[in-house]
Amino acid sequence: MFTAEGDLWRVDARGGLAQRLTSHLGMESHAAFSPDGKLLAFSAQYEGSDEVYTMPAEGGLPTRRTFEGRAAMVAGWTPDGRILYTTRQFSTLPDWQLAAIDLRSGESKLLPLSQASDGVFEPANKTLFFTRFPFQGSSTKRYQGGTIQHLWKFTEGQAEAVPLTEDYPGTSKEPMWWKSRVYFVSDRDGTMNLWSMNPDGADLQQVTKHKGWDVKSPSLSDGRIVYQLGADLHLYDLSARSDRVVPITLSSDFDQEREKWLKKPAEYLTTAHLAPDGERVVLTARGQVFVAPAGQGRLVEATHEAGVRYRAATFLPDGKSLVALSDAAGELEFFRVPANGVGKPEQLTSDGKVFRFGPVVSPDGKWLAYGDKNWELWLFSLE
Repeated sequence: MFTAEGDLWRVDARGGLAQRLTSHLGMESHAAFSPDGKLLAFSAQYEGSDEVYTMPAEGGLPTRRTFEGRAAMVAGWTPDGRILYTTRQFSTLPDWQLAAIDLRSGESKLLPLSQASDGVFEPANKTLFFTRFPFQGSSTKRYQGGTIQHLWKFTEGQAEAVPLTEDYPGTSKEPMWWKSRVYFVSDRDGTMNLWSMNPDGADLQQVTKHKGWDVKSPSLSDGRIVYQLGADLHLYDLSARSDRVVPITLSSDFDQEREKWLKKPAEYLTTAHLAPDGERVVLTARGQVFVAPAGQGRLVEATHEAGVRYRAATFLPDGKSLVALSDAAGELEFFRVPANGVGKPEQLTSDGKVFRFGPVVSPDGKWLAYGDKNWELWLFSLE
């Protein structure tokens, strides 16, 4: 089960043509099968805000399970058949907490844990392994800030929860349970990968060793973990220690990929900069660069590469060239772009490691000054 185009889809673990299960205009996500495989719990926006719903595993009419009016995101199921979900409904502060819904009585019971954003029970249903702190909101690599996510465990009858991954200053999250080991996602080697450990946090072992793309949204069942890597779904068999891509075909008209006219393109404008003589203006919108005349004249499409995004285009003092940030080389680098749209952009820098901000050109056209997300100020000689 996975989310694509905002809807839920189902496909065989071997891959193939996926079946669309939902079609609502809102988002359906965080799907999880019940322990007996008969029900599917998920979060959806049928009546506005994200609420918890269930439907038959093969598809059908959804049944609403929460009525909180705030985001309620499915985290999984308990071994005894309750839906585990995260919510801020029971907190007077912006604090995510875990709750469980009994489908027979409809009662939601709050777990006695603050700042718990997801979790999994071991089979005896007595010990919960959970992530403390929700996702902090940015996609910063190797985040080590004040809301870093760590794994904890809480056993029924104990006075307090116990931290398991406090020895590492980076992210450890999304715990899963299989054969007396906790599997989870961590960026301990620089990229989010699958790891495992004993229930007490000892015997740490790395499961996958991807570089670049992060492992996201893992889910474990019967000794297999499915997870997202880039635009693909992977299936990892824990017993065979084998990893493979699940080949999926979507039976969709891909309406979001069709060309469309924008009635107010200025709403998508990100930067604008006047030419030295004031006769033209360079515009950056939707990742592309255009040069427009102040009066009558030709609108120039200065960049043409498909799949390449430009940022913060600026005129150089000669009026013939532009300088802009581009991800064409993999990292954000500065490129010189012909203002008349004739010719290919010329790469100026090749040392990008962090996000860079737009340039300021010196009056004599010899230097670029720019800052980056490390809060460093740089000068680059165009000569």
